[in-house]
Amino acid sequence: MVETARQPASALVTASYLPDLERCRLLCETIDRFVTGHDHHYLLVAGEDVRTFRQLEGSRRTVVDERDILPSWLKSFRDPFSGFSRRVWLSARTVPLRGWHVQQLRRIAIAGHVSEDGLIACDSDVAFLRPFDCASIWRNGDVRLFRRDDELRRDDLPNQRIWSANAGQALGLTGPGRHDYIATVIAWRRDAVLAMQERLAEVSGRHWVAAVGARRQFSECMLYGRFVDELIGGRGHFHASTELCKVYWMGPVPSEDEFQRFVADMSPEQVAIGMQSFVGTDLGMIKRLLAG
Repeated sequence: MVETARQPASALVTASYLPDLERCRLLCETIDRFVTGHDHHYLLVAGEDVRTFRQLEGSRRTVVDERDILPSWLKSFRDPFSGFSRRVWLSARTVPLRGWHVQQLRRIAIAGHVSEDGLIACDSDVAFLRPFDCASIWRNGDVRLFRRDDELRRDDLPNQRIWSANAGQALGLTGPGRHDYIATVIAWRRDAVLAMQERLAEVSGRHWVAAVGARRQFSECMLYGRFVDELIGGRGHFHASTELCKVYWMGPVPSEDEFQRFVADMSPEQVAIGMQSFVGTDLGMIKRLLAG
């Protein structure tokens, strides 16, 4: 009998926090409606948010406490400089970190605690509007790596260039990075993430979290992309430049008509939209679109 190759397993991964609870709820509802081909969905949250997020759990969705996946020496505190409304993560091994930093660390850390072969990162302000089969991220056992080729040669992307440079330093690379890997609804290989953790620890002589958290300006997407392309030669991956999620990154809150035009401009390959939570978009517009 000829054995058939095992289909790689995939999981969805979302790092979230309490102010995004309703956005995350909408993400979960649209995943349940439109997304197939995944084994599980992991919601990665701070310890004090776990109880509230439990209401989103299901047979294939689990809330993960960051304290179970990040080192115990990284501690979360209410920040007095924000009137105790925000958190700061402190340790003797990193600079002070904010929530958006630690959300990135959770996405890297979860690889050591799950068994799925592929990890598809979806921000909590994403909503799926079209069917999406997670099996589509695989091609002959290779996973889809989003990349904008030579994007960092532009002069108007200062943050991306800093994030890429810091990723290179943490990974022990010489020379500037050329490509931009930042998007949402992107796929990683779990084994490549674990190898990246090892590389970060090897270069720094410290825990990988300490290596990444030594700088406040970093991007998990840049770290992973540069590791894959420049240290393992792209092995186990194929490149794609089409974004699966159309994102409204910044600007004024769109009107209903502007939002409808934004959705109408989705390319055929795009299956989701991302409305950045700090823009303050009315979730009702998305719900009305789904209902219609």
